[in-house]
Amino acid sequence: MGITYFKRLRMEYDLSGQLFAEPLLAEGYELLPWSEDLLKDHAEVKYKSFRFEMDANVFPNLGARDGCRRLMADIVHRGRFVPQATWLVQYWPQLARRPEICGTIQGMVEETGDGQRLGAVQNVGVTDSHRGRGLGRALLHRSLLGFREAGYTRVFLEVTAQNSGAVRLYQRLGFRQTKVVFKAAEVLDEELAYA
Repeated sequence: MGITYFKRLRMEYDLSGQLFAEPLLAEGYELLPWSEDLLKDHAEVKYKSFRFEMDANVFPNLGARDGCRRLMADIVHRGRFVPQATWLVQYWPQLARRPEICGTIQGMVEETGDGQRLGAVQNVGVTDSHRGRGLGRALLHRSLLGFREAGYTRVFLEVTAQNSGAVRLYQRLGFRQTKVVFKAAEVLDEELAYA
């Protein structure tokens, strides 16, 4: 075991202007707004989206099913939760008996040192077999609309710098980098090569 530092980019989005265009979802996909009975679904798709990703090293809760359940419960019950900015994606193929939950995003509020309140995008996750279909973009669009409805004019997220696909997506959508932070994490020695 050893300690390594992961470079994280803080990126912000200004909600006072026009949002990027709402993407069309492919047939069979549907966005579901937050409801308390979907908490376990959010946790499960979070686990399936992050368990083999670098972010599970940075945030160990993301690499364990029970950790994702605790994390989701903490997000919802901490008092800074923004339900309007919290969404799931489900996929319901023809002839299927039930849908597959395949994407998640959560919204929270963070107070800055100068008393401002910013929207905080948490855990944009899409399961492996549904990536590359615009679901992350759709989740972000709906979440940003939710933050705007809740009265926020600025939103931020953090992304691990080595997650170049996510960084490029956020930049294309209009997020701009405002800060670099480093997150210390304990990882196995063979994992240090990925930091």
